[in-house]
Amino acid sequence: MENSDEVLINEYITGEEKSLKIIIDRYTPSIYNFSVRFVGIENANDITQDVFLKVWKNIKKFNSDKASFKTWIFKIARNTITDYLRKKKSIHFSSLNTEEEIYGENIPDESMLQDEVFSKLEDTELLNKILDTIPVGYREVLILYYQEDMTFKEIGEMLGKPLNTVKSYHHRALLLLREEFV
Repeated sequence: MENSDEVLINEYITGEEKSLKIIIDRYTPSIYNFSVRFVGIENANDITQDVFLKVWKNIKKFNSDKASFKTWIFKIARNTITDYLRKKKSIHFSSLNTEEEIYGENIPDESMLQDEVFSKLEDTELLNKILDTIPVGYREVLILYYQEDMTFKEIGEMLGKPLNTVKSYHHRALLLLREEFV
């Protein structure tokens, strides 16, 4: 059985160097794929390396009472990507932090909408082109939810947004994707 992230972190802090390597091996593909979506293949390696350098420097500050390790590392990745894009001035920071519009507790059932949209997205290249057309904040939610299997709660913690805002971003992103097929 695999050790949990928290066990590996504690082992690393107490001197077990190989535990950090296991964490890096565990999260490198996810962080790299997440980075590719925002900075492209040519810059994703650098971003991924920066993320793990920051993890290494700050791992003793990780607090499992505040967030899961997965949420924590993706927040580092998001911040690293945001800093990179800001330096390149390829996006406005406001596009990553769109205005929060909190809807009521009852977000409509999206299962039909999801099936409709994702049944047409078998082609990865098409998916990438379409994802590039939707706002960055919405794209983030989709990638974290569908690719990284994060819950809406984890995504909210990572983005610093209320649960209903994350659900609303998800719903709007699906609507935008659906419009691409009509």
